[in-house]
Amino acid sequence: MIDVLALSWSGILLAYGVFIMGMFSPGPNILSIIGTSMSIGRKEGRSLALGIASGSLLWGLLAWAGLTTVLVAYASLMTLIKFAGALYLLWLAFKSFRSAASARQINAKALALDGNGFAYFRRGLLIQMTNPKAALTWTATVSLGLGADAPWWVGGIIVAGTTVISFAGHLAYALAFSTQPVIRAFAAARRWIETGLGAFFCFASYKLATSRL
Repeated sequence: MIDVLALSWSGILLAYGVFIMGMFSPGPNILSIIGTSMSIGRKEGRSLALGIASGSLLWGLLAWAGLTTVLVAYASLMTLIKFAGALYLLWLAFKSFRSAASARQINAKALALDGNGFAYFRRGLLIQMTNPKAALTWTATVSLGLGADAPWWVGGIIVAGTTVISFAGHLAYALAFSTQPVIRAFAAARRWIETGLGAFFCFASYKLATSRL
């Protein structure tokens, strides 16, 4: 098991990197947390973040189960999935570079809901489970870590690690964007951040497209 883990570790780490960049780049999930934390409050933003992170866990379990089944039954189909994931990462790179070149700021909208924190949790779960970006990010993430000879538990390590990252990262957004200094610092560094995201997505796309099945 230790030898298999050592061989798979580079793919697992790259999968973590793609997940971090893909899941935490501005999209419906992050923009809703930012807008709610800024305009309504930290508590509501935190509840929304917990719902979104829970949705991310569900997508991870679905992607893990689905790709493991594909590997067992149709190894050739995994090639198509890998190239589809690589193309998606290139698309994310293009969007990041385009956004970095523009002068616009991130448009984050608050979610004003009636009810307690569970209402925000439920909305966050719904946002993530209906977010195609989340599904595609998870497909690319698990594809990077799973090869035809990888045991099933490698996917479990990927899902477990990214779940911890998801809860910590989404809650950090809720906490950070309820404070004005972080909002101003993020706006000032936005172009550099998005340029870095674009470069990483290009690298991850290349690694996924050329990875050994």
